[in-house]
Amino acid sequence: MLRRVMMLRLLVAVGVIAGLLWMPLPWQPATRIHSEVVIQRSPADVFNYVSTPANWPAWHPSSLAVRGTTDHPLQVGEQVTEIFRVAGKEGTVVWTVTKREAPSSWQIDGKVDGRKAGTVTYTLSPTDTGTRFDREFTYQAPTLLFSILNWAALRKQIEAESAVAVQQLKARLESGSGIKHD
Repeated sequence: MLRRVMMLRLLVAVGVIAGLLWMPLPWQPATRIHSEVVIQRSPADVFNYVSTPANWPAWHPSSLAVRGTTDHPLQVGEQVTEIFRVAGKEGTVVWTVTKREAPSSWQIDGKVDGRKAGTVTYTLSPTDTGTRFDREFTYQAPTLLFSILNWAALRKQIEAESAVAVQQLKARLESGSGIKHD
């Protein structure tokens, strides 16, 4: 009988813990991933390239494919669907352009399964030799489990992928392979 009571308590405890891990947080801590690079191209060239979704898989390791209107720099309100892999997890996000001030800033908000997934903001500043490109990805932890996974591994993986992305962007644009010539 004592063993049965102990087992029941254990099951209840596991159930409570599992429920807490999946429960929506009353506050959603934000994570900001910032990457930057100086690219030896004009702000207009960099802006047009990064705001054209068809180019994303060529420079961002998380971007596997894009669908929808992908062949031009997107305007405010336009949407695109991206297939991604972040930290080994594949998914689909719908991005909507929420800000466009060519050639200095561009912002998209993403939704996965109808839930806010994050915001990507590009800020471009002219330098003596080209363009300083700042990329910020902001996302929130909707559950305690996500928050723990983010702290343990996810954030580090996203930071690493973002650092690779801006270096690949730089290499691609400086080699001329990403620039359309009329």
